Amino acid sequence: MKYYPVFLDLAGQLCIVLGDGKFAVEKAAALREAGANVRAVSNRDYKPGALAGARLVVDASEDVEINRQSWQEAEAAGILINVVDRPEQCRFIAPAIVRRDPLLIAISTEGESPFLASALRARLERWLGTEWGPFVSLVGGVRRRLREARVPLSKQTRVYRQLLNSDVRPLLARGRASEANRLAEAIAAARGNREGRVALVGAGPGDPELMTFKARELISGADYVLHDALIAPATLALCGPDTRLEDVGKRGGRESARQANITARLIELARAGNSVVRLKGGDPFVFGRGGEELFELQQAGIDVLIVQGITAALAAPAAAGISVTKRGVAASVAITTARGSGGLDRLADLARASDTLVVLMARADLAEVAEVLAGAVGGSRPAAIISKATLPDQRSVTGPLDRIARLADEAAIEPPATLVVGDVVAAESVLAFAIRRPAASHA
Repeated sequence: MKYYPVFLDLAGQLCIVLGDGKFAVEKAAALREAGANVRAVSNRDYKPGALAGARLVVDASEDVEINRQSWQEAEAAGILINVVDRPEQCRFIAPAIVRRDPLLIAISTEGESPFLASALRARLERWLGTEWGPFVSLVGGVRRRLREARVPLSKQTRVYRQLLNSDVRPLLARGRASEANRLAEAIAAARGNREGRVALVGAGPGDPELMTFKARELISGADYVLHDALIAPATLALCGPDTRLEDVGKRGGRESARQANITARLIELARAGNSVVRLKGGDPFVFGRGGEELFELQQAGIDVLIVQGITAALAAPAAAGISVTKRGVAASVAITTARGSGGLDRLADLARASDTLVVLMARADLAEVAEVLAGAVGGSRPAAIISKATLPDQRSVTGPLDRIARLADEAAIEPPATLVVGDVVAAESVLAFAIRRPAASHA
């Protein structure tokens, strides 16, 4: 690091600001807000020796000669100095600050790009709502009471994690401070022995940038994440450093976790007081068994949070440039899977009844599926098979139903893959878009 990050207590300390312009006024105001005893010195009033006794100096004079003299004087006296817009004459630099008192977040690019520091501050200000200030104060109060009660640090940490993953902060954001305080008191009183919660979370179609903000927030703070096999490594990398990951994915033709065991594990972890995320590809409630897990968890008395995700049934066609509905072409869409109850007759019936048919998990039985669909709606019906949608290695091929399986084999299309059948496929420039998108999205 070029700079050592530190927060200074300047209450009552003499801080000198040199200069007459806008920067000088701004710097002086910021120092006064921090409680400093600020002395403003104009350009014409500055003389060698003017910095005597100062704890900190900001030279905003924008005068090269004053810059030189103030730097030499501060260096000789051991005073911290910042010469505005001259990094080589700075013993400290002022970061961009996100203020949610008592929470302060300082952002620095080590002087490389103040613009980027400011842009990051703006993003963090939108992410960290005003409720973070009272939330930090509330947690601080809980911390003082736990320490006074001599609660062991391990249990204290568990309480803090439960507070962070609870509804306390959302309640504060909605202006329901009294409810937030009551909930925080209940969590603190339980001393870390409070039952946890399970969040059924959709990871979206693959690209972690397509996850919801709530989903990213939950996996970053979870104690445990039980995830599907096809969750992208880049998505799992968003989990917190202390989050424990458990792969409970199901893969066709391979040894997989049993659903009953997955649900039992979710219940076990929640009852032990953990914040648990069940992370599923796409949306938990679109062929993701989210409904089954929700029922079992509720039957066990576990608190459940549901966070929807973008289903691959819509994201995969869109990633290949296919609009599943289009004026004058398709006014209805059916979503199904190549597996499950109803067999291939179900697929044929849906294809006849809808303008566009989307078949998830279609790659393994594509030849048989395509044959049945061709018999129902005709072999010339346009089709597309899209592999690893939204990821950098996304690939797709298009063709008539009676040739789509052979085309997929020739192109070595791999699972997971989504089949789209309907005139909307022929209505779009699918291949050109599919080839461009991943490179542009992940540049």
